[in-house]
Amino acid sequence: MTPVLTFDGVGLTYPGPPPVLALRPADLVVERGEFVTVIGPSGSGKSTFLNVAGLLDRPTCGTYRLDGTDTGTLKDSARTAIRGARIGFVFQAFHLLPHRSAAENVELGMLYGAVPRTERSVRSRDALTRVGLAHRLHALPTTLSGGERQRVAIARALAPRPALLLCDEPTGNLDSATSSDVLALLDELNADGVTVLLITHDAAVARRGTRTLAIRDGVLSELAGSPG
Repeated sequence: MTPVLTFDGVGLTYPGPPPVLALRPADLVVERGEFVTVIGPSGSGKSTFLNVAGLLDRPTCGTYRLDGTDTGTLKDSARTAIRGARIGFVFQAFHLLPHRSAAENVELGMLYGAVPRTERSVRSRDALTRVGLAHRLHALPTTLSGGERQRVAIARALAPRPALLLCDEPTGNLDSATSSDVLALLDELNADGVTVLLITHDAAVARRGTRTLAIRDGVLSELAGSPG
């Protein structure tokens, strides 16, 4: 089976002067159905790794294959299309439009994918039901708790049925009890076959993964004791 994500010597250097080697050339394979966490302190290269994995930045060396597609051969318009269709993003900040309902926020997340307009409302309802918010379809974000807002954000990421769910500090704005609920939801989604790549600075969150990578000074490595 084709891996969801493959890095073959992928790195990124920001131009200078002086040039900054933000992500040193790395090899990485994320198989379908894995839950991989990446841990590192501030300034370690987590954001650069996220931007490269999320097709927001182009690597300056190496080959990045997403779901078998060599992303280095794609023009910007094709990169945007594959990002919208194959990667679901969940951020620390929820990025919900306050005057749109939960269902509408999820539908808007499909505008840049290949989901037909007639399907968007159905997928929105299905995704919100999947994250336990079938009863909050028409609620505005301002009436939702922090945990509910993050669930809407996760539903928005799931609705296009991406190959990869890319989570950037998804519990960073939540209290400990709500964080546990969100992480439990990610566990459930992963158990259902969703491939999760989660970036964090929190060791307790990192341990939720089935495999953990560490990043420091732009160097990505398998964490000692991590399975796989």
